[in-house]
Parts: sequence; structure tokens; C-alpha cells
Amino acid sequence: MARYIFITGGVVSSLGKGLMAASLAALLQARGYKVRIRKFDPYLNVDPGTMSPYQHGEVYVTDDGAETDLDLGHYERFTGVSARQSDNITSGRVYRDIIAKERRGDYLGATVQVIPHVTDAIKEFALADQSDHDFILCEIGGTVGDIESLPFMEAIRQLRNELEPMQTLSVHVTLVPYIAAAGELKTKPTQHSVRELASLGIKPDVLLCRAEHPIPDSERRKIANFCNVRHEAVIPALDAPSIYSVPLQYHREGLDAEVLRGFGITDAPEPELSGWADVTDRYFNPEGEVTIGVVGKYVGLPDAYKSLNEALVHGGLANRVKVNIKWIDAEIFEEKDESEIVSALEPMHGILVPGGFGERGSEGKISSVRFARQRNVPFFGICLGMQMACVEGAREAGFNDASSTEFGKTHEPVVGIISEWMSEEGIQQRVEGGDLGGTMRLGAYEAKLTTDSNTSQMYGGADTISERHRHRYEVNAAYIEPLERQGLVFAGMSPDGLLPEIVERPDHPWFVGVQFHPELKSRPFDPHPLFAGFIAAALEQSRLV
Repeated sequence: MARYIFITGGVVSSLGKGLMAASLAALLQARGYKVRIRKFDPYLNVDPGTMSPYQHGEVYVTDDGAETDLDLGHYERFTGVSARQSDNITSGRVYRDIIAKERRGDYLGATVQVIPHVTDAIKEFALADQSDHDFILCEIGGTVGDIESLPFMEAIRQLRNELEPMQTLSVHVTLVPYIAAAGELKTKPTQHSVRELASLGIKPDVLLCRAEHPIPDSERRKIANFCNVRHEAVIPALDAPSIYSVPLQYHREGLDAEVLRGFGITDAPEPELSGWADVTDRYFNPEGEVTIGVVGKYVGLPDAYKSLNEALVHGGLANRVKVNIKWIDAEIFEEKDESEIVSALEPMHGILVPGGFGERGSEGKISSVRFARQRNVPFFGICLGMQMACVEGAREAGFNDASSTEFGKTHEPVVGIISEWMSEEGIQQRVEGGDLGGTMRLGAYEAKLTTDSNTSQMYGGADTISERHRHRYEVNAAYIEPLERQGLVFAGMSPDGLLPEIVERPDHPWFVGVQFHPELKSRPFDPHPLFAGFIAAALEQSRLV
């Protein structure tokens, strides 16, 4: 019988509910329990696939092709459990499915209402697609009191009544702000937040109190008294120097023990946390450092490249070095001459051009590729970054008008829209001008590697890999031969041999471009081999300069 932990937030957004859910799941997992985490998003988009990264941050893609909230990346990185489409739902998806049923007549003429139809759909989602899990953690997006989240709160209230006693538990994440002028921590925002939650019929069992300063025991007792919880259930959550130190910090404060006590579990084994101790030791005690220049389009918001940032950190953990990331706006390079670009990139030990959409900044990315190729600086191109590496190579080979049809009409379409490809569901077809949402090549696809390639060696000599994709355009296979003559080797192709997946330059210290997103499968305990290899090459570069 699975036990359910419902995680809500109050006072303000961005308190770190996703990180808290991931950390708690990791601690329960370290005690030997099987866990799964789910995210309820109250917004009306069907999924975040069409949302600007500046609005929503990164779109995280699962193996089965779901475009989901970036918190699912935290879940996967902390637990190693691959997320599925059934682990993220939005109000938009709930209402879309309900309206489709109403149009088909599935409700037999009944009036369709928030209660019971919307709440029933939410409950079905929470209970669906589980096997032998011990704990299902459900994080509710937004803050308590938001209009958008009310159906989700009502669904939780109903579930807590419908499931068995001791089968559910409520964790509420709040803020205990420090007022500098008064020199005091204030508990009133937490009290009001809990009162708001209680007015919706949900009594929290555990309070996780975010704070910048230590919370004295007297203040914890005050919170416990006013919020009707045990003193031990008021868990301080101070700002941490690294997200990877959070599980150990929460364990020291007793979070996992208190959650288990709430379920009546008093004989759980102690958690095995040596892996987390090793990760934090590698993070806080590096034996060197490298600087990586990320030349991208959405560098103004770090969350837009959340998984990329973490994968670079994991590459540093694999090599026991600190990775300093220099975020560089690709669009700025389009306004600078060659000498200014060289001046900006020369201090970098490695250059990474990430994925993105649209023409803005593309020429700046191409200039970055050219710099890395000519100066023998380690280069890593991901998705659009690989495409720009191919465009740069084609221009070097004499195709002066080489470009992507994503940017407009071109006489040399080195990159073009995918019109048809094969997936596990069969042939997929797309047309230019069609819907944007959910119409890309999404999810895990296999690639066949050239066994004597550098990339294959980084994958341990593998001849077949599976990686996650999210893109609408592909490198045009018609340009493979002239690009290979120029020195760009196609080291990975789709199993049918039609779609380029990986390019590399054997005559370069480290030059790899991939059509997929390897950052989505990197973990602190298991850094992705391409990121580990890239940082190792950057470390070697740092010793040469």
C-alpha cells in the first residue's frame, strides 16, 4: 500500500518545494523505500512546452516524451528514478480532457462542475500508474490561497478523507523572514499561511520553515503552538551553500524521521548517506577549477538552463574540479567585431553552445563555434549548438549561404524542419505552420554510434545509446559528405541512418555536437559521460594556458 505525502507552499513562491520534495524522497530512498514524485501545476497551459523560458524556466523532457516542469529534473537527479508523463499534470490538461469527454457525451447529460469532475480527475492522476511504491510524493505548484490551485487543494482534502488512516501526510513549506531593522525573525507569515491552509480543510502534519537565520527553539515552539503541530514537526530549512547539501541538512534537522513518525513508522532503518557525503565532499573540496563559457540565448535567467548547469557541475564532480560558468549572451556577439569576440572567449577553458529556438543570437553562436574550432578550445554543442556547428562547418567548406530554414529561406539548408520520422508509436509527421505544442521529436530515441569514434569511447565503447530529444529541426543528411570532407565526422546516426545525432572533429582536442539533450540524464552520482569528458578536456586546456 503506497503512502502519500502532499507538499504545499505558502507565503511566497520560490521557497524550494521541488528541492524539498526531491530531498525528502532521496532520504526515504536512502532508508530502503521505493519512492515516486509527482507535480501538480495549476496553470492553464496544457504543458510548459510553448512557454518562454523567461516565464517558466527550463522545459524538462522525460523518456516517454512529456514536456514537464523543471522540478521533475530535481526529482530525477536526486532519486535516479526516471519520471514519466503521468508524473506531471496541469490544470490545462485536466480541463482539456474533461471538455473532450463532455463533447463526446461521456457524462450522459450531467452538469460538468469543478466538484466532482475536476477534483475526481486530479485524484485519478494522483492515484494512477503506480506499482509497488512505498511513498508517492505530490508537490502542488504555487502558494496556498491562489485561485488556480483551489481544485488541487480540494482534491487533496478529499483524498485525505478517502484513503486509509495513516496513509497520507501533509508537509507545508513556509517562510520565516528576518526583519533586519528589528533584528528579529517573524513567525506571523507562517501562522497566516497555515491558517489559510486549514480554512481549506487541510491540517499540515509537518512544517518546513525556510529562513536565512537559525530559528531559535523558542520560535519553533511558538510556531508549533499557533499552528497546532508537534514541536519536533517544525523543521528549520536554512539556506544551503549547495543544493546537494540539502538532503544531509534536512536529515540532521530530522525531516525524514518526523515524516516516518507521522505514518507511524518507528522501526525504519537508518539511511545510507555515504553517496551524498561523497558528492558534497567532491563539491566543497575540489582539486582544481575550470571556466566554461556558455554562449546561449536565455542567459538572463539561470533556470532556463537548469539541467545544463547541474550537468556541468556533475562533470566537475567526476573530475573533482570546480566549474565556473560564464553565461554569455550570444546576441551580443552579433554586435561585436572578431577581436572583441576573441577577447571575450580567450579566458574560457571550454565553450558550450546549448539548445534554443529562433534566429536571435544564431550568428553569435556560429562565431563561438568558429573560435573553438580555430583555437583548439574544447567545444560542446547541444541541439541547436550542434546545428550551428554544422552550419559553421558548411560555411568553412564553401557553402557561404549555409543556414537553417528555422531562420528563414536559404539556398543552402544545412538544417531543415523534420517532416517525418519513426518513433515507437509509428511514423510521425509534421508540417511547417502547424501547432507548436507537443509536435517536436520528443523523448528518448536510440542512436547508432561509429564504434571507433571518440564519442563511442566516452560511452564506454557502446555502439547504441538512448538519449532524450526536444527539437523540430534536423541537420540535412544531404550535407554529410561535404561536411565530412571538411573534417566534421558524423559519429552517431538514427538507427535508420537518416537523422544525424552526433558530430565530432577527430583532429581537435575535444569537439562534439549532439542533437539530443544529454544534460537531462546526468546525475550527481552518475555524471553523464559527455559532460565528464568535456570537463576533463577543459581541465587539460586550463593546464595549457
